Amino acid sequence: MALDRRSFLARAGLTAAATGLVASKATPLRLLAANGEPDWTAVRALFDLSPDLIHLSSFFISSHPKPVRDAIDAYRRKIDANPFWVDEALFDTADGTVPEKVKGTIARYCGGAAAEIALVPSTTVGLALLYNGVRIKPGQEILTTEHDHYVHHESIRLSSEKNGATARKIALHASSAQASEAEMVARLRQAITPKTRVVGLTWVHSSTGLRLPIALLADVVRAANKGRSDADRCLLIVDGVHGFGCSDESVAALGADFVAASTHKWIFGPRGTGLVWGRADAWPHIRPTVPTFDSPVPFDRWAAGQPLDPKTQAGFLSPGGFAAFEHVFAVEAAFKLHDELGRANVTRRVRELNGRFCSELAAMRNVTLHTPVDPKLRAGIVCFEVKGLTTDETVARLKAKRIVASGSPYAVSYARVAAGVMNTEDEVETALREIRAL
Repeated sequence: MALDRRSFLARAGLTAAATGLVASKATPLRLLAANGEPDWTAVRALFDLSPDLIHLSSFFISSHPKPVRDAIDAYRRKIDANPFWVDEALFDTADGTVPEKVKGTIARYCGGAAAEIALVPSTTVGLALLYNGVRIKPGQEILTTEHDHYVHHESIRLSSEKNGATARKIALHASSAQASEAEMVARLRQAITPKTRVVGLTWVHSSTGLRLPIALLADVVRAANKGRSDADRCLLIVDGVHGFGCSDESVAALGADFVAASTHKWIFGPRGTGLVWGRADAWPHIRPTVPTFDSPVPFDRWAAGQPLDPKTQAGFLSPGGFAAFEHVFAVEAAFKLHDELGRANVTRRVRELNGRFCSELAAMRNVTLHTPVDPKLRAGIVCFEVKGLTTDETVARLKAKRIVASGSPYAVSYARVAAGVMNTEDEVETALREIRAL
């Protein structure tokens, strides 16, 4: 008789009663004002950010807010007290595993179902697993844009070389600051051919701050699929990390087949955590790469000496192996904090603060703005150049004024600022004053 995971746990003497989640003993946070709006001063106090700096690069990697720190610490203490509890947390299904509960919370934020989510360590790993696993044939192609990040391009290159496919890049616009929805839709429509098996796009470009109209571009891909067989279906894979957590749109409503994102940026979750959301009918188009602990199906088939069903499920993509489990489990706290603040409130705050950056930088004679002023085409990252200064010089001079900006890691690099919910209006005004003085 096959030894299933439940039987194994029983033989090991484990009990379901010991598998409860870590109970929070923290004092309830008061983050909403009397009118129901977030108290942004109270929100700022959740982050242990140095008050001596103006932090305008939290989109790179976030400081853990108090609820996340508390959750990490609680899980760490629980694991340190009984390390084998991790086995129960991962595999005992009496009340659902901890990863299942985490995915349930994430799914409510994404607008989808827990069964559509794979847990991964980062956007980079998520994209690599998708492109490495995509069922693509020699002669088919992966189409992406010139504007995407290194990890997106490199994941595509590695996949196309491995599978005998081709990779092609297009310019989605002539100018990021002047880009329009109509221009991007038309360029993508013209670029897709019958050989195009995957379209890879980025929701918000960290190179320029441009936010793509993913839903409209997904319509283009959907139209291109008319008359195609399922095996030749054109998949839309989206690097969603810089729209995820600062946009009032549900991932499941974007129209993409897959969206990869880390949670240690705009979601301000534990470092080293992320996810891939995928449409239920799209997952069979991906082959798993790493043995998983997130679904009992591969283990049970292996234990029974049976082949794995080729119809991939989301859980098959989650890499197994040991991880910083206190971080993986505590990601739930970050999504609960977003729920408490309200997605629309967070989006509005990010849009207002960075809208101030856009409007003022656009008016400065010594600055070239590369991010659209149109709120529909931007999110939280604002990219610019200062006349007479390199990007490194601009970032260094701002750093000397205790302002943490960054340079975009691309062949053509621009200076970047990005205000989040941890920032204040005064900090934005101070940064603008110093940029103007450059």
